[in-house]
Amino acid sequence: MAQAFSIDELKSRMQKSVTSLKDELAGLRTGRASASLLEPVTVEAYGGRMPLNQVATVTVPESRMLSVQVWDRTLASAVEKAIRNSGLGLNPAAEGVVIRVPLPELNEERRRDLTKVAHNYAEQARVAVRHIRRDGMDLLKKLEKDGDISQDDGRKFGDLVQAATDHAVSEVDKILAVKEQEIMQV
Repeated sequence: MAQAFSIDELKSRMQKSVTSLKDELAGLRTGRASASLLEPVTVEAYGGRMPLNQVATVTVPESRMLSVQVWDRTLASAVEKAIRNSGLGLNPAAEGVVIRVPLPELNEERRRDLTKVAHNYAEQARVAVRHIRRDGMDLLKKLEKDGDISQDDGRKFGDLVQAATDHAVSEVDKILAVKEQEIMQV
């Protein structure tokens, strides 16, 4: 049986990429500490890479400090190293199974670094949307080649896929612009 083409399914997948970007950008702090800041951090643990929230609990004891309570004592140094190398510009300090992560004051340089991180997240989202577009176009070509849809339908659906892609990419750009403005605001 031939695989069915669904523009709604492609739009839904693209929307998930946009939603994922919103979640990642929510973790980029602009003023105060947030436990979601460490969500993108993955830790080398148990022979693989695991999200930080699967090996530790992140809390916010005060506005400029995060506290990471590691569940397995042997992973404390790996968690500290993962936070340090996350590209978030954080300098954690381990105290046994508790890792304190002081958040630096947002100076101009730090704000620029955060906008670079935001741009990276946005580019990842754009790439994800383009991959979904490619999947849709490949499916259309296959359906056309197999004779399941006509060339005219293939072009029409291709235009719909491109329109959905353009919409998703413009949404990513708008979200990035808002976040960039929020970060650079003093």
